[in-house]
Amino acid sequence: MPPVDEAELLARAALTRVVEPGDARAGRWVRELGAAEVVRLLTGPEEAGRELRGVGQERLAGYRKRAAAARPERDLELIAGAGGRFLCPGGAGWPSQLDDLGDARPLGLWLRGGADLRTWALKSVAVVGARACTPYGAHMAQTLGAGLAERGWVVVSGGAFGVDGSAHRGALAAGGATVAVLACGVDVPYPRGHAVLLGRIAAQGLLVGELPPGSHPTRSRFVLRNRVIAALTRGTVVVEAALRSGSLVTARRAGELGRFTMGVPGPATSGLSAGVHELLRGEGTLVTDADEVVELVGGMGELAPERRGPVLARDLLGPAAARVLEALPATGAADAEDVALAAGTATDEVIGRLYELHSLGFVERQGGGWRLTAHQRAGTTRTGVTRRGGR
Repeated sequence: MPPVDEAELLARAALTRVVEPGDARAGRWVRELGAAEVVRLLTGPEEAGRELRGVGQERLAGYRKRAAAARPERDLELIAGAGGRFLCPGGAGWPSQLDDLGDARPLGLWLRGGADLRTWALKSVAVVGARACTPYGAHMAQTLGAGLAERGWVVVSGGAFGVDGSAHRGALAAGGATVAVLACGVDVPYPRGHAVLLGRIAAQGLLVGELPPGSHPTRSRFVLRNRVIAALTRGTVVVEAALRSGSLVTARRAGELGRFTMGVPGPATSGLSAGVHELLRGEGTLVTDADEVVELVGGMGELAPERRGPVLARDLLGPAAARVLEALPATGAADAEDVALAAGTATDEVIGRLYELHSLGFVERQGGGWRLTAHQRAGTTRTGVTRRGGR
């Protein structure tokens, strides 16, 4: 893929200081005119700016003021000094699935870390959830993160406290790949309590953001950041979320974009399960581990193992022997005739099956009768038949 023209790259870098993430109006201007022309109109004479349609004079004045203050060369130097770079749509390394956002796609992405985002995004899953999660939520997020990483999937989240941080830690602990999509500059350690974690992600994975170096998060930027997480990945897993939750916004946006939406169930009595359960009642698919996630988002044949309880020795018996075993009393002994009556079969058949069960360790002789071995008596609650003389 050919490199992006330098003038276009500088213009897009400048526009990340001018417009807020997800501004579809500005995205339309860039699509129709090109980023360099949009910057020229914003920084030129006031009458030139009027060519930018669909915005009021007050908003346009704000754009012009920001454009006049933008120093894209300086921002590119700052990101390079932090070990990062700036990606543009159409350039090498750009994840084309972000183009599904239409005019609301990022004007560009600021990155820290050495990995190729385009390649990683092709096999990535978002794991998101509550910041104030429960120990159960943290455990499930970390387990999912580790399990997905061990299976070669990239774990994408938002770098926040709670579920996000647990998912990132799980992937890192498994020696896997993880991407944090931030609502601030990728050189800003936010939240501050995750400064060490974000440093580890930059070293082992990728920090990604739409905002230029030094930018700080706002409430709206967190919401707008979620659309990038949804579009970037093959599917979104919500671990814990209340009914009003940004994680649900991410999952539903993923569904609108044709991605998979998944949820991990929790206690019905927990408010942090309510949002996930509502998602599962609608468009979401229930998942409980990484195998089930990969079965949904992965390729053909990547199936989760069949779920079943432990196989007991008695499960391997043939129908006739199992019927005789079931006919024996839970306590005490019974003779072959009583067992035959309870099993509904001939006495000779029962005697043969009793000797078979004896050789397999299920029954033992007691006087003239038969009884379950101590191990079998401990594992049954059946009443079975009664003994002769003990009715």
